[in-house]
Amino acid sequence: MKLLWNRTQQKPLLSSLEVAETFLSRLRGLLGQRELSDEAGLLITRCHQVHMFFMSFPIDVIFCSKENCILHVEKNLKPWRVSPSITGADYVIELKAGRADELKISTGDFLELRVASAPPIANPPVVDAK
Repeated sequence: MKLLWNRTQQKPLLSSLEVAETFLSRLRGLLGQRELSDEAGLLITRCHQVHMFFMSFPIDVIFCSKENCILHVEKNLKPWRVSPSITGADYVIELKAGRADELKISTGDFLELRVASAPPIANPPVVDAK
C-alpha cells in the first residue's frame, strides 16, 4: 500500500493507493469494484490512456510523467468511455469522481509516492531476552 502526496502543495492526497504493474492487474484496473472510497486510488504503470468498458461508476484520472508531474486531469470519466491519450504520460492514478476538484489537484503539480507504514501493534508480544 502506498500514500500519495502532492509535493507542490505539501499535502496528502490519498492514504490507500494500490499499484497495478503486471499485465493482468493493469488490464483489470478497477473492474469488479462497486465504488472507491475518498482515500482510495489505483496507480496503473505504463499507461497513457484508460478505458471505462464494463465499469459501473465514473472516476477522475490523473495522468503523470516519469518525473511525477501532473500532465492532465480527466474529471468524471463515465462508464463506457475512453480517455484521451496523453503524450508523455508514464502512469495514471484513478480516484473517486469529484476528488480531483475536492483535493485541488492541478496540472503542473508534482506528486510523490510514499510507503504506508503499518499501524502500531496494540499489545506487542513480550520477547524474553535470555
